[in-house]
Amino acid sequence: MQLPGGRYRGDDPDGFMPRDQIVSHLVAYAESFHAPVRDGVTVTNLEHADDGTFLLRTSSGEIRARQVVLASGGYQKPHRPAAAAQLPAWVHAIDAEDYVNPAALAPGKVLIIGSGQTGCQLAEEIFESGRDVALACGRAPWIPRRLDGRDTIAWLNETSFFDVGLSDLPSPQARLLANPQMSGRLGGHDLNFRTLQAQGVQLLGHFIGVADGRAHFAADLAESVAFGDTRFADVCELIRKACAAASIQAPEMAPPPPFRADAPEVLALADVGTVIFTSGFRPDYASWVRFPQAFDDGGFPIQQDGSSAIVPGLHFMGVHFQRKRKSATLLGVGEDATVLAERIAKR
Repeated sequence: MQLPGGRYRGDDPDGFMPRDQIVSHLVAYAESFHAPVRDGVTVTNLEHADDGTFLLRTSSGEIRARQVVLASGGYQKPHRPAAAAQLPAWVHAIDAEDYVNPAALAPGKVLIIGSGQTGCQLAEEIFESGRDVALACGRAPWIPRRLDGRDTIAWLNETSFFDVGLSDLPSPQARLLANPQMSGRLGGHDLNFRTLQAQGVQLLGHFIGVADGRAHFAADLAESVAFGDTRFADVCELIRKACAAASIQAPEMAPPPPFRADAPEVLALADVGTVIFTSGFRPDYASWVRFPQAFDDGGFPIQQDGSSAIVPGLHFMGVHFQRKRKSATLLGVGEDATVLAERIAKR
C-alpha cells in the first residue's frame, strides 16, 4: 500500500489487509485531502463534444472536461477461452466475478478453468467446503508465501521484478501472464499446483474443448508445472543478486520437490454441477469510449506514461504495464499517478 501521502503505517507490513480494511484505508485516504469523489455514478459514454472538449454521459447527467483520466483498472471484462463456446447449454457456467461461496454453487463436481491466483484460491476454498474439485491448469508462476519468515513480495520489491516494463517482455501478450500462485487467506500461505494436489484437488491439463458430453484437456500438466518452476528459479536468482548487491544474507530458497503428473484427459460433464472460468480479464474500454483508434488490437490503450498517444487530453491509470509491472497494483499506482499528474499540470 504505497499511495502518495497514504502509505500503510500499521505494525504488520507483511500482513494482509482484508477487503473491508482496504476499503476503509482508501476512504480515509480520499477524505484526507478532500478528494471530490462521487460514488454510485456510472459512466456510459465518453466522446468529443462539438467544442472539442470531452463529453461524459453518466447516470447522473452529463459532464464536460478538457482532460479525462480513465482509472477503471485492469480487471474490466472476464475472459473465457475460445473452447468455452463448446460447452452445452445445460452446463452451468459462471465467471470468477460471479462466484459468491461454495454453498451458492449447484450440486455436483466443480470444474475450474484457469489456474492463476484466483483459480487456485477458489479451488482450495471450494475443496475445503467438502466439494469435489477439478482444476484445468495452464502456465502460471508461483512463489512461496514467505521466505525466512518475510513475505516474498517484500523480497521481490527490493529487486527489479516490479520495475520491468512492457518493452522488456518477450511480447505484449506476455503482460497477460497470471499473477504468481499464492494466498493471503488466513494470514497467508503457500498455494500452488503441488499444495492443491496434496490436498486432493484433481489437476488437469489446459481445457481444449468438448465432445460427446465430455470436456477434453491437453496432456500438458507436467509442462505447466515446469513453467512455474522455471519462473520460481528466476525469482530466486533475482533475490540472490539483490541480496549480494546489498551485502545481506539471502533467504533459503529450496528447489521444489518432484511433481507427479498423471492427469486424465477427459471429464464427464454429467458429473459437473458448475464450471467456473478464472481465465483472467481483458480491457473493455471499447464498450463506452468512442475513440477506437486509441486502443491496440488487444484493447489496451496506446499510451506513454499514462497519456494517450492518439487522443490529446485522454489519460489512463491502472493499466497493466502502463509504465511497469507494478502499475496496476497498489504498490505502483502511486508512482504512476505522480508522473501523470505532473504531465497534466504542464499542459
